[in-house]
Amino acid sequence: MTNQSDSFKKIISHAKEYGFIFPSSEIYDGLSAVYDYGQNGVALKNNIREYWWRSMVQLNDNIVGLDSSIFMHPTTWKASGHIDAFNDPLIDNKDSKKRYRADILIEDYVAKIEAKINKEVSKASKRFGDSFNKEQFLLTNPRVKVYQSKADGILKRMGKSLENEDLADVKALIEDLEIACPESGSKNWTDVKQFNLMFATKLGASADTAIDLFLRPETAQGIFVNFLNVQKSGRMKLPFGIAQTGKAFRNEIVARQFIFRMREFEQMEMQFFIPPGTQKEWYEYWKEKRLKWHYNLGLGEGNYRYHDHEKLAHYADAATDIEFQFPFGFKELEGIHSRTDFDLNNHEKFAGKKLQYFDPEKNENYLPYVVETSIGLDRMFLAVFSKALTEETLKDGSTRVLLKIPPELAPTKLAIFPLVKKDGLPEIAKKIVTDLKWDFTIAYDEKDAIGRRYRRQDALGTPYCVTVDHQTIEDETITIRHRDSMTQERVAIKSLFKFVQSKLSLSELLKKL
Repeated sequence: MTNQSDSFKKIISHAKEYGFIFPSSEIYDGLSAVYDYGQNGVALKNNIREYWWRSMVQLNDNIVGLDSSIFMHPTTWKASGHIDAFNDPLIDNKDSKKRYRADILIEDYVAKIEAKINKEVSKASKRFGDSFNKEQFLLTNPRVKVYQSKADGILKRMGKSLENEDLADVKALIEDLEIACPESGSKNWTDVKQFNLMFATKLGASADTAIDLFLRPETAQGIFVNFLNVQKSGRMKLPFGIAQTGKAFRNEIVARQFIFRMREFEQMEMQFFIPPGTQKEWYEYWKEKRLKWHYNLGLGEGNYRYHDHEKLAHYADAATDIEFQFPFGFKELEGIHSRTDFDLNNHEKFAGKKLQYFDPEKNENYLPYVVETSIGLDRMFLAVFSKALTEETLKDGSTRVLLKIPPELAPTKLAIFPLVKKDGLPEIAKKIVTDLKWDFTIAYDEKDAIGRRYRRQDALGTPYCVTVDHQTIEDETITIRHRDSMTQERVAIKSLFKFVQSKLSLSELLKKL
């Protein structure tokens, strides 16, 4: 656990030192669980968002985009169930006075069991080498089976208790497992209570006339209330989807683990409207399609897994999470939910207006069903960043820190260096920058020794460095140095654009989907 903690501290430290993420309003000692994206962070975040947006909207002729407002009519949240059902189970420790989410305390306990399973797998893998069959080992090893059975039993009991709103049993489960307060070690717990996560605010010129509003806790409802607007104006036929990215706000009880759980965050959501009765096949379709999108980034297929929900949300008839192996264990990265017609049905009732779709083939009106894909942009950023941060020991015994960010997502695509600040080399280097900057984000650096400049770009995740040297004057070639392998190759300046385009273009990444 200490190693996990140390590596996570390095991630947070590197993110700040190299301009990716800063604590918000840090000069005033910050604000709990609120962060600002620095100059490199915002570039990486924008690239991830664009990868999602183009894969959803540009590559699918039946999915369109939307940008709905953060403020919505307050009845929206009554209809969606958020006012009555958007709660987390809260528990306080009487001795430390610290507040926790009861379900996360239990999930963290299960994560420790899973860590024991991983340890057994690791030991067996070393023992058996190439002949090791992980799947068979997990199914047959007696110790692993006991661990897995215990983990499954705990999650099943918790899911059932939360579904039945049996909060007394949630507390009993915490006590049965002898879960202690992570801060004080005390097992002296209060009863579990429900806590609504929405931020309330007011809209109006004076206190007398102001109406109570909420900051949206998700972007999905903006899509549902605009369903007919988009369908009619775009002459859309089922099945079709509406995609949206934007800020959402949740008053988390325990916001922690850096940008994994924040109070202000960004979602990338797509609601796919379908004829009733087809939801199972579309649910499976989007599960597979979304996992492929993640695999395409090359972060390691073993770092992903599905986790089917024991406890379904009030709107769902099926739900799964794509979990990712963060530095603190497997946690939810993306959710795929079969939402039935819950949202449209409720908005129709509360608004008193028809939201039905007229199906020209069936010649009838009906409310479509919905399959949703919902991913946190900040969590996706953390997944990419945490897997990318690497420390290598080189042949000469020195170490280097590098960010192995997927090249197409890197904040800076190319760094251009003149070997020295004289002999016309800076002028040639700047000409290359001018030629390429229309299509790629380019860095120019002429300070320090060339080795130090390489190291800085490694730490920023820049995939390629281009060095202009004295040979460039003679034959118009430059050296391209590869970030991950540190190998170098000589290419002509005139072929540089084509080289970069083939390696770093987001279009090339999308073509692999």
